[in-house]
Amino acid sequence: MPRMLDVSDDVRAEIGDEEADRLLAGENAPGSYDCTSCRTPGDSEQERTSTVLFIGDETAVLAFAHATCLPSQVVQVTEEQLQGAVRSIHPDGAPTDSAPEQAVLGVTSGLVLLNGDLHPALVVEPTGPIVRPGSTDIGDDFLPLLIEQGFMPLTELSAVPPVLHGWSVLLAMGQLHAVLQPGTGGGSPVAWWQAHQALQVAESWRAAANKHQQVLLFAAPVGSIGRQPREDLLRDALDKAAANGQLVAATMPLAGT
Repeated sequence: MPRMLDVSDDVRAEIGDEEADRLLAGENAPGSYDCTSCRTPGDSEQERTSTVLFIGDETAVLAFAHATCLPSQVVQVTEEQLQGAVRSIHPDGAPTDSAPEQAVLGVTSGLVLLNGDLHPALVVEPTGPIVRPGSTDIGDDFLPLLIEQGFMPLTELSAVPPVLHGWSVLLAMGQLHAVLQPGTGGGSPVAWWQAHQALQVAESWRAAANKHQQVLLFAAPVGSIGRQPREDLLRDALDKAAANGQLVAATMPLAGT
């Protein structure tokens, strides 16, 4: 079965014609993969898939993404960023250091039904434990840190969470760019999470965001939600996380269109 792979000229120049041809023939390409952009599953036999080559100072890593998320391209990164990318692409098989790993925030968009109305939502789950800055503890402080910022712990998904003032979700040209938080000392907002490349959102999600002019943001510690391919499964995972005391949420105004 031929793979629906896109290999750009830049990627081909870096990996060589022989390797590129092997990928296109399906010899070295994965069938299923986790998209390096949106972190959700993809299948190179069923949907157009981009080859994305991350090049660090000493290492190069070939990753795969939905073509709707990223075009095939070469991305220059620092060696430190590349090791973080390796961990997010291969979280189980990545090399481990004695130093704490740099966790990456995975963001999934979906619609959540509350009180008979569909609301646009973002679900944030790190790829590893989040430790309080300066702490040597090996625990996970992700939820306590967010609660200190004003996020509300949830035990069930029954109502729209309170608005978190000063925070916003930046949408531009129908793509998700960032989650903004207040700057220090009342300064300009800064990115709490920023997409490496703007993420495409479904038309239904964008329509709901434009209708409500706000987005619900749910956050849970690593391993509590997982990558869910369908919105009903995502809702089930959110309900389970809430019941287990592993979910916080806030409502944020929509910035952009």
